[in-house]
Amino acid sequence: MSKLRKGDTVIVIAGKDKGKQGTVQAVKNDRIKVEGINIVTKHQKPNQATGVEGGILKQEAFLHISNVAILNAQTQKADRITYQFGEDGKKQRVYRSSGEVVATA
Repeated sequence: MSKLRKGDTVIVIAGKDKGKQGTVQAVKNDRIKVEGINIVTKHQKPNQATGVEGGILKQEAFLHISNVAILNAQTQKADRITYQFGEDGKKQRVYRSSGEVVATA
């Protein structure tokens, strides 16, 4: 299970896009798709039956979840997440460095 969720703002900590920030679009097992990060070129074959045009497309690809970290909005630095139970007894995601509750998107 991943501690990152769709809508979280993350920063890339390794790879060709190191230092860039983006919003999580999808989480799949141990892979994550981030808006504007890990852009790849895809050669799309045309298909008249479905109305798909052919050509060369640019799109985001999944990257490994270990290459990103959640961005702490207050410090503007990469952070880690832990879980705590709030006063109402619900489980909350919390930044390790400050103990602040992670804002949900």
